[in-house]
Amino acid sequence: MTTVINVIGVRLMAVITSAGVVIEILGVVALVIALFFRGERSPSVVFTTEGFDPALGAYLPAFIVSSVMAAYVMVGFASAGELSEETHAPRHTTPRTIIRALVVSGIGGLLLILAGLVAAPSLTDGSLVSGGFASILPARLGEVGGRILLIAVAVAVTVCTLAVQTSASRMMFSMARERTLPFSNVLGTVSKRTGTPIGTTIVVGVGAAIALAVNWNSVSVFLALSSICIAMLYLAYLGVTVPLLVKRLRGGLPSGTDEYGKPLFSLGKAGIVINAVAIVYQVAMAVNLAWPRAEIYDPAGESWVLQWSAPLFILLVLLVGVVVHWRNRVRHGGAVVLGALHHSAEPADSPAAS
Repeated sequence: MTTVINVIGVRLMAVITSAGVVIEILGVVALVIALFFRGERSPSVVFTTEGFDPALGAYLPAFIVSSVMAAYVMVGFASAGELSEETHAPRHTTPRTIIRALVVSGIGGLLLILAGLVAAPSLTDGSLVSGGFASILPARLGEVGGRILLIAVAVAVTVCTLAVQTSASRMMFSMARERTLPFSNVLGTVSKRTGTPIGTTIVVGVGAAIALAVNWNSVSVFLALSSICIAMLYLAYLGVTVPLLVKRLRGGLPSGTDEYGKPLFSLGKAGIVINAVAIVYQVAMAVNLAWPRAEIYDPAGESWVLQWSAPLFILLVLLVGVVVHWRNRVRHGGAVVLGALHHSAEPADSPAAS
């Protein structure tokens, strides 16, 4: 469905995404209010130390476990950057969009978790482990009320899928436009009729469907795949934050103004510290997620390949990348070709033209 929406055009995608975000925010507000009113216990439940290991302390293990949620959830903000070519006043809009997304996600997620803990019928009978957050809604709000709010959750998941697929297709398009991918003639072309890169949209959609189909046969494979995906994202972020820190240390980032004449977004003097902390966090999280622990990647003991799937996949991607990069440099005589797109297939309002 999201592939079809993306192929049809940018305007339809924008309308559906905007409507979905509104439904998502309203759904979060309604969920938080409803669950707090139907609470079983007070919010002070978050300070309970029942069952903790004295050797590790009461809060360190909980903090470490909760940090994994941030590692998996706080990754979608990059989508705003991928769509900047199709955004009005991107230098002004994109940084603020990323900050708003992180703030809203952080506050909304915090309140949802707190409301779920307050309203859960039990915190010890295993229902939260087996049924997750969705099991709380029918139990507290009834079958009808719970399912209505679950529809809002489904809308949110669909909108997230649409946004991630859109950003992924644009990222692939931009790489094909610069002739850094195989089949760039097809993938680096924008449709005259729709103004969208149809080729990359279909490739991303088919790839996602194949990844989803893996879950039908092996939960272990799907778990490994999802963890590898997040680990790869952090490696990709390092490809930005490391050169950025080098640039800061060598004399800082270029100054200038945005589309409205205001100074470009900047972290100011705190930029170096924040940048350095980000690199340390990204390295630690990439290692943490990719570490070949059997408990994570092969809990059923099916195969050593599953246990070592993350390092093997990362190595495979690096090898493929080296081969493709070498092939491109040989083909273009040692030069990297930028912007080599079929301009005849590029309408005025396409991502490339923007």
